[in-house]
Amino acid sequence: MAPDSRMVAMSNPLQSKPGPALPGDAVDDALQQVEHQLSLLWRRARSISHQLSRQVHPDMEPAAYGLLTVIRREGPIRLTDLATCIGVGKPSVSRQIAFLESIGLVYKEADPQDGRAQSIRLTDKGEQKMHQVQDARRQVFRERLGEWPLEDVQTLADYMGRLNAIYGDGVLNVKEPESDVEDKPAGV
Repeated sequence: MAPDSRMVAMSNPLQSKPGPALPGDAVDDALQQVEHQLSLLWRRARSISHQLSRQVHPDMEPAAYGLLTVIRREGPIRLTDLATCIGVGKPSVSRQIAFLESIGLVYKEADPQDGRAQSIRLTDKGEQKMHQVQDARRQVFRERLGEWPLEDVQTLADYMGRLNAIYGDGVLNVKEPESDVEDKPAGV
């Protein structure tokens, strides 16, 4: 059955490239292009994250690699702070940390501020693995962006920083659709 030309699409069109804008739709077109490019970047970043995690350990999930990068950047960190930092639940982080501990990349120690709590830090082996992988990743950036003028690389970093700041905690504040049903008291 052929699609009805009178129907309005309710979702994004399935296009490999966003189409041209109609007059007056320049902002929507620009936002659609941003969404498209970010979607491509996120897919590629997930793939790269998967590859990087496997370079650290063949059984490592990308989520665990992400934890290692935060621990390396932040230094000793409590499990609850680590979960908050990456925006996932404590049980998920706890499972990943148990795996990382079992393969000798992290260890727990008494938190200096609160002896009842524990901080997580990289082992020497964890630091060495992360150093190797992150150096390799940085080399890929040099190869891919090395032809760009320095000013363009700095501008890209500035714009990405602005975008990350806007998304802050990573929580989307999407309005719930309004209900057509009136609220009625219980038992009515």
